[in-house]
Amino acid sequence: MRIVLAACLLFPLAPVGGIAAAQEVTIYRCVGKQGQVALRDSPCLPGETQQTRSMQRPRDPAPVARPAMPSITPAPPVPAPTERIVYRNPPRAMYECITPDGERYTSDDGEGRPRFVPYWAGGYPYPAWPRPHGGSISGHIPIGNGGNITFQSGNPTPLPPTPRPPGHGPGNVIVPAGGIWVRDQCHELPQAEVCARLSDRRYEILRRYGSAMPSERRTLDLEQRGIDARMANDCGNP
Repeated sequence: MRIVLAACLLFPLAPVGGIAAAQEVTIYRCVGKQGQVALRDSPCLPGETQQTRSMQRPRDPAPVARPAMPSITPAPPVPAPTERIVYRNPPRAMYECITPDGERYTSDDGEGRPRFVPYWAGGYPYPAWPRPHGGSISGHIPIGNGGNITFQSGNPTPLPPTPRPPGHGPGNVIVPAGGIWVRDQCHELPQAEVCARLSDRRYEILRRYGSAMPSERRTLDLEQRGIDARMANDCGNP
């Protein structure tokens, strides 16, 4: 079946008339002797069965106003990451010191407790000799290390030389002859041991706090705050 829609092509050539007439189209349906069917916009040929139908030409829909495009708000700029510089003090060292008696204690500066060590010297009694006549005066002063200073005046009788006594002979006397200040020996502790001892000291403060006097509590509070700040910086504890 061949369908011919010539009406659409002939529409521009139609005379200008009313809007309703210009939009109506007559379609002819023609059936031949052999039963073939044809649609056309002109009358059927002789010998064909003709049927007509008026049809409305399609019209474009009325223009619809397009909705306004929504304005695109640009995304706010991403702020640049803020650079933060944190300064941390290096861990403070802790030292363990030992006294001559074996007592152990800690120090933050590595200097042990000072103690005075005297120098010891040996002396011996000087023998008494008869005082000579003539008003003379003589004597001696021990100076340590087995030595003496002998003095005399006038014209005394000569005195025999003073022998130096043996180191540990009878009559020797040990006397101090000065001294020197020395400090206890100290050695630095590993950082893990430092943190462990700070934690032990903080626990000891908490244990003593309940039975401490008000005046002692103030001292314990100050010490605990110092330990907490040191552990936060040196040991990474909050």
